[in-house]
Amino acid sequence: MTKPESAVPDYDVVISGAGLAGSAAAILLARRGARVALLERRSDPEAYKVLCTHSLTANAYPVLDELGLIPALEKAGAVRNEARWYTRWGWIEPRAAPSGPELPYAYNIRRSTLDPLIRSHAAQTPGVDLLLGHQVTGLVQDAGRTVGVRASTPQGEREIRARLVVGADGKDSAVAKFAGVPSRQYENGRFGYLAHFRNLPLHGGIAQAWFLEPDMAYAFPNDDGVTVLAVLPDKKRLPAFREDLEGSFLEFVRGLPEAPPIDSAERITKIIGSVDYPLHTRKPTAPGVALLGDAALTGDPLWGVGCGWALQSAQWLSEAVASAATGRGDLDKSLAVYARRHRRRLSGHQYLAADYAKARPFNPMERLMFSAAARDESVARHMHLFASRLIGPLRFLSPVALAKAAVVNIKHRGTAVPPTR
Repeated sequence: MTKPESAVPDYDVVISGAGLAGSAAAILLARRGARVALLERRSDPEAYKVLCTHSLTANAYPVLDELGLIPALEKAGAVRNEARWYTRWGWIEPRAAPSGPELPYAYNIRRSTLDPLIRSHAAQTPGVDLLLGHQVTGLVQDAGRTVGVRASTPQGEREIRARLVVGADGKDSAVAKFAGVPSRQYENGRFGYLAHFRNLPLHGGIAQAWFLEPDMAYAFPNDDGVTVLAVLPDKKRLPAFREDLEGSFLEFVRGLPEAPPIDSAERITKIIGSVDYPLHTRKPTAPGVALLGDAALTGDPLWGVGCGWALQSAQWLSEAVASAATGRGDLDKSLAVYARRHRRRLSGHQYLAADYAKARPFNPMERLMFSAAARDESVARHMHLFASRLIGPLRFLSPVALAKAAVVNIKHRGTAVPPTR
């Protein structure tokens, strides 16, 4: 028998997806007094996302700190994500100013380590019920708004009612689909493959990225001495690349400037990837519904920002709706606050990423900033803040920043460009 609308809900919030975004949101909402059902379609508590950059950008550090995960991450061997980036003007190597604080950082850590860690943390949080093997099969609607979910479980079909339903279930979000939230897609002009290597030394022991215009590659050192190595070539190269996937992957890496010595390293995983990974954006709310992480916005994987944004969006949601979700405020107004913050903080980043995903060479403004960053440490630090998503596009490309880059380049006019190997 269906419960009447006036009935007390089973929970204040039901979250579909116990990955980074869902687990973080469950912890933060429960700490603010909400009763949370955290649903995970997989039955294994050690399950994890396989295809990922495995990078938590520095914008996520405050969220990790609020969650209390920093000590556990460092104990698990997470690697602070310092990085250097290759361009045709040479390497951009951000360093702290001689008399300044250290550069902001977060961590590189494999999802096989991270996902079980944060999920376990959520399960141990008072007010959170972790329900494994629960897959959302539909939404419960009442008077035009969502008031719960239907889920298949090991014990059969189940209905769970809540004031708020949260979709933290990835780019192909079932919650978004059932709620009728449309998606705007942007074509990605690159494809990508990655593999994990052990004992792969990197210059300076830090992450590397290669901007080869339009091809891309990166190498991120992770926990347990494992490095994630990814290549993201122009889709025009895909037919030839797929004829010999392993040979093409290895040849691409060997041809990188200061290429990591993969032939002397141990590859410990298969080469996996995606030939079609469009960017997409959804409105992050609907009546009674909020979307987190990739369910709301899927960026270009070459930037490694998805994990950080997943954690940030969980924090933004909990700050906006916790009171209303427990019956102490207007939920629709609270969801509007979350939607505005999400849009204000991420839409500019997504606009630039979607434009660069066309697999084009650098435009004039990008040439100005990247060339200056390769020549000047202060511009390199400014770029580090943007790559870490600690500043937005307007500040990154402010008149002051552009003027500084122009002055740097004028001073270095006529400087030879290092050859590409």
